[in-house]
Amino acid sequence: MSMETNEEMENRPVEWEPRIIAFLCNWCSYAGADLAGVGRLQYPPNVRIIRVPCSGRISPFFILSAFQKGADGVIVSGCHPGDCHYISGNYSARRKFALLKGLLDHIGIEEGRLHFTWISASEGGRFAEVMGSVTETVRALGPVRQIAGTGVRR
Repeated sequence: MSMETNEEMENRPVEWEPRIIAFLCNWCSYAGADLAGVGRLQYPPNVRIIRVPCSGRISPFFILSAFQKGADGVIVSGCHPGDCHYISGNYSARRKFALLKGLLDHIGIEEGRLHFTWISASEGGRFAEVMGSVTETVRALGPVRQIAGTGVRR
């Protein structure tokens, strides 16, 4: 068994891992994440969860800010259509993010970095699958290099 020296460990290339922000509605998607945790289902540890009351309350500025501050991917997840605890919040979110995708393309953020999905409280397995799938998609795209017009380089 060979032991690495400190110098060898410092010179070893560090493998890049994507930073992913997940905005999850409190009532369904966050509960699905909780169920995944209780069921000990594995999903990538580089997903950072932000719990919000409803997917309809997420401002497009939150997503732009996440990218500007270093996120390589963003997931927005809410209740399934027709099951929103605030009646129509998820429909509002779907309309906002359909428009936001065009803006992201305009400022140089590739398609595949923003994901929108529906996950219910009983879908812990689906939550873990979606987080894994999104992480792999973003990993394949690589890090965000520059956001056009913002002067932000990474």
